[in-house]
Amino acid sequence: QVRLVETGGGLVQAGGSLTLSCAASGLTFSSYAMGWFRQAPGAEREFVAGITWSGDFTYYAGSVKGRFTITRDNAKNTVWLHMKSLKPEDTAVYSCAKGRTRLVANRDYDYWGQGTQVTVSS
Repeated sequence: QVRLVETGGGLVQAGGSLTLSCAASGLTFSSYAMGWFRQAPGAEREFVAGITWSGDFTYYAGSVKGRFTITRDNAKNTVWLHMKSLKPEDTAVYSCAKGRTRLVANRDYDYWGQGTQVTVSS
């Protein structure tokens, strides 16, 4: 059973930084692209960042590009989302996701974790 467990969420003031972690199990981690999504109340879940199996290519939503960085360590079965210059509009539940393939990281995800809450105050 694929399991994705996110940690690191919390309350942060605008302009602050936060790093989210996702521990994966039940899969051959290096066989899949990984990503992060977020969903605010009343909004659709949106793609935030993706990373290919090797970490050589990354993709970001325009709203976070330049502020967020996605990384992974296949030896630790872990993917991170490093967030800086946070804005109130970044407030959402952030979930990590498993891709369907190794190389496609900007789309085609098929499993999401439960998520961790990130709240950015003004």
